[in-house]
Amino acid sequence: MFPQISTIELLKLSSGDTLALQIYKFIGKTTGKKVYIQANLHGAEIVGNSVIYELINFLSGLEESAIVGEIWLVPVCNPLGTNQRGHFFSTGRFNSYDGINWNRIFWDYEKECSDLEEFARSQMHNPIALIRKNYLQKMQTAWAKQLSKIQKPSGVPWRQQYRYQLQSLCLDADYVIDIHSSSNQAIEFTFCFREIQNNAKYFLLDYGILMDKYDGDAFDEAFLKPWLALENEFTKLGKDIKLDIESWTLELGSGMTINPESVAKGVSGIKNYLAFKKVLQNIEINHSHSTRLVSRKDLVSYYAPTGGMIQNRLELGSKVTAGDRVYQLLTFNKQQELPSIIDIHAETDGIIFDISTNQSVNQGEYVLDILNY
Repeated sequence: MFPQISTIELLKLSSGDTLALQIYKFIGKTTGKKVYIQANLHGAEIVGNSVIYELINFLSGLEESAIVGEIWLVPVCNPLGTNQRGHFFSTGRFNSYDGINWNRIFWDYEKECSDLEEFARSQMHNPIALIRKNYLQKMQTAWAKQLSKIQKPSGVPWRQQYRYQLQSLCLDADYVIDIHSSSNQAIEFTFCFREIQNNAKYFLLDYGILMDKYDGDAFDEAFLKPWLALENEFTKLGKDIKLDIESWTLELGSGMTINPESVAKGVSGIKNYLAFKKVLQNIEINHSHSTRLVSRKDLVSYYAPTGGMIQNRLELGSKVTAGDRVYQLLTFNKQQELPSIIDIHAETDGIIFDISTNQSVNQGEYVLDILNY
């Protein structure tokens, strides 16, 4: 099947050029769930674009009957961030105009829904499908007010215009997958909401980071948090419901690079998850993969005790025991003394989870993360 391809203009530059999004929509023969998948929200995190390319190739080879519902794919979802540069290095984690993290700008309906209890009480005897429909309609009414702000003569900052375009694509989705990578170098894992943690294993990744709190400003949180709030409100009223709405952030390796192994893990995991959700038909589902779920507090960051050059650092994925040397710091001085080497040792048992790309560090700069066992 061939996807429906549409283009949305995003940003008119002072040069007269226009930045845009392109959306690939695979619509199945049978109606069902809507899946929204995007990549490259942070400018240096490009691996997801290759994942989406492989998914486009895979889905293009299917018959319409092999998809129940629809799958929307948005590569290079932040073209402004993707094109940010500092010499040879991609930046694009922060908006260069206002300094705000591109993934901390999104609209969280829960924060302005003041009548959630009243709404839940009015829906107590409705079937789940109708509850979902009515709540989505309520959310979309509030969302329309965002557009009215944008259209005022006074306008709004670009980040609010941008988020409106991006969130409009997925507001009515059932499953959202936001593909990232480390801005440095890291192993593959997923960020996981505790309420849906049992489904993390279907992405076939070895690790999942359980989020302890949800501020709602990140893309995955802004999408799911209002629905979780609704479920919690029903629980308070004595009615347990499960809406089957989920969002995930996949962290696929390192920034500024497309590692074929990371791409393969991303593609196979997304296909397996969509088969589990019955969006993809006739695909054998791997139910047996074991994903180690850990709290974010189990990640311990190591910072340089003084300025210098990192050397002999353990590789990503290396297992360490407390007391093992994890890296050395070659330090220089201006006291007419010889350079020296400082050995840095692990405080606990664990695994090297993330490392800095730059091996030249000032005092107090990030060097690596160890995931404690």
